[in-house]
Amino acid sequence: MEHRYKPLDRQTIVVTGASSGIGLATARRAARSGAQVVLASRSEEALRKICDEINNSGPGRAVYAVADVGDEVQVQNIAEVAVKEFGGFDTWINDAGVVVFAELRKLPTKDHERLFQTNYFGIVFGSLTAVEHMRNRLGGGTIINIASTNADMPVPILGGYSATKAAVKAFSDVLRMELLEQDIPVAVSVVKPSGIATPISEHGLSHMEDRGKVMPPLYDPEVVARTILAAAQRPVRNITVGGTGRFTSIARSLVPGLADRAIGWLLPRVQSTGLPKMPDSNLHSAGEDGQVYLSGQRQGLRASPYTRARLHPNLAVGATIGLAALFLMSQRRR
Repeated sequence: MEHRYKPLDRQTIVVTGASSGIGLATARRAARSGAQVVLASRSEEALRKICDEINNSGPGRAVYAVADVGDEVQVQNIAEVAVKEFGGFDTWINDAGVVVFAELRKLPTKDHERLFQTNYFGIVFGSLTAVEHMRNRLGGGTIINIASTNADMPVPILGGYSATKAAVKAFSDVLRMELLEQDIPVAVSVVKPSGIATPISEHGLSHMEDRGKVMPPLYDPEVVARTILAAAQRPVRNITVGGTGRFTSIARSLVPGLADRAIGWLLPRVQSTGLPKMPDSNLHSAGEDGQVYLSGQRQGLRASPYTRARLHPNLAVGATIGLAALFLMSQRRR
């Protein structure tokens, strides 16, 4: 059976972590393009409001499933809702994630385990559930797993989070190999955002003296949403969203010893806000959701030329050839 991509207006798309941040931005954008969306998170109140908003504005339709992605049975229920409401799904986006700001020596085991239960096992349960439902579907389907640039460049204070994202990338790469070997028509994409201006730090638990934050510069969540939905419509293997994340990953691979010292000194200082800790977090239970942006206000870099070039390599090659031709013409005139 052959894998076939479809335009968004012919797709049913499952999005976990859909009640805030990247997941919410992606769900709204997909629905505006005409997709049918199944939204999943732990926050029923937020999900209900978001679905009402989407269904009232159209053209896409939305339903929701309340689920903790760290529970395999609840993840399977998301798929059952999609089958019941829309007859199945074409793309499954694993976006749900949590964060803890802490040195590894000060990260409680229960919190460390919960990071993996949500960030890693949530993607494992989602991916394997999606494969079972899509393997015999006409045209197959697509799984899009949201990792992080921290999968390639782990950093202090977010050590536990970095470890989960490295595990997500490894799992996704091996799953892709197995699906290819078994001729199962399910594609796997890994999207690795740089720092994004979502409320994740406001939802995060801090074991530091103050509230933590994601290292700037930050990108607009819409940049990630566009990338995710591009991967839902054409082949995208592994892609970093944001040139800053890619640059720092390359720099660390070139001079790892120097980078370790610099990052080890800089990151704990850059990720400190000096603000009081948030009274609650969404690590062990649902928090306050419904916002795409950090502090509820649109912010962050609204474009990534690097990511756009990766998604449109022919345009990048054309631009390079054009610049080279202009350079050669200028040299000849001299």
